[in-house]
Amino acid sequence: MAIYKYIGRSREGKLKRGTVDAINKTQAIKKLREMDISPREITEATGLLNKEVTIGNPVKQQDFVIYCRQFATLIRAGVSIVDSTKILAKQTESKALKKVLTAIEEDIRGGIPFSDAAGKYPKIFPQIFVNMVRAGEATGNLDETLDRLAGYLEKQYDLKKKVQSTMAYPITLLIVIIAVVIFLMVTIIPSFSEMFAQFDSELPSITKFMLGVSTVVQKYWWFVLLIVIAIIATFSFFMKSNKVFQYSVHVAILKMPIFGKLLQKSAIARFSRTLSSLFSSSVPILQALTIVEKVVNNPVIGKVVLEARDSLETGSKLSEPLEKSWVIPPLVTQMVAIGEETGSLDFMLAKIADFYEAEVDRSVDTLKSLIEPIMIVLLAVVVGTIIMSIMVPMFTIYQQI
Repeated sequence: MAIYKYIGRSREGKLKRGTVDAINKTQAIKKLREMDISPREITEATGLLNKEVTIGNPVKQQDFVIYCRQFATLIRAGVSIVDSTKILAKQTESKALKKVLTAIEEDIRGGIPFSDAAGKYPKIFPQIFVNMVRAGEATGNLDETLDRLAGYLEKQYDLKKKVQSTMAYPITLLIVIIAVVIFLMVTIIPSFSEMFAQFDSELPSITKFMLGVSTVVQKYWWFVLLIVIAIIATFSFFMKSNKVFQYSVHVAILKMPIFGKLLQKSAIARFSRTLSSLFSSSVPILQALTIVEKVVNNPVIGKVVLEARDSLETGSKLSEPLEKSWVIPPLVTQMVAIGEETGSLDFMLAKIADFYEAEVDRSVDTLKSLIEPIMIVLLAVVVGTIIMSIMVPMFTIYQQI
């Protein structure tokens, strides 16, 4: 999206100056004419203040999933691609998607295929979407491809939300525990510290430790905050720039006692569902594996996918690299091997995805029932320890009095 400066005249002949945002110059002229302004001069604004700043994905995943389902429904109902794009551009609530669809409509009317027009906006349309649509255009099964794509995106969205909801609960409770501890260390512990100082009795080790922590939090909180920020910044830097570090972190996460299995099942479900959808849409297998490596969003499984692609290039089977990897369960490798032998790989991958999506559902339900009592007990232990460190010396002092 760019901003264009214009000079023109209104219907009454008055001189008008201003700016208009548009995908390109053609769309900017069209917008001005809709505003009853006849442009005489129009140039793109190049200043920094005139640039749109977008943080993260400009289109929410939920909006994109809704768009795909509506698009598939319109195409299956016999509405042309041009009209479908025009309808959805007016209907969508996402401003970024609305602007892009308007530009795509103009490209389609100019003779550009929809997949090529969508491919110009990789931040909006993921690679899997573009490649599946391109395959659907080539085979003449665009309606079936879009329907399959919409189903795939809906399943991925539901799976992601389930995992996020499971992870969000313990993280939220952990933040609450940290906040409670800081509150006690800053407000409660110091008031008792002054009282303990008035007596000459020997304090228990746990009380001395808590008083020391309280002193550090009060006097050196800025230093502790700087250390935390430095650790987070360093971790983020290495996660983005060092692939070996990134790979090691994901290995450690996947080997976590409780959440590791859940994340592993989720990643395998995403890998299987994506490859099945691409393979069913007639996307070449090597190209499909390249897309899957990016979509799976896990370098450990991504490495296995790239090894599988290399194996196919050398004439070997897809299942061989999967069988050698610790992160791929035997069930997956066996079903993939059967699919290769019987020529029903897409069907087998879909069944694998169904199985692991159901496993994720069961794991999420189990974890939700276990996490709440565990976190409540953790909170009780932490707060109870702090309170005990105060009460034990108080009993000793009362006995002396």
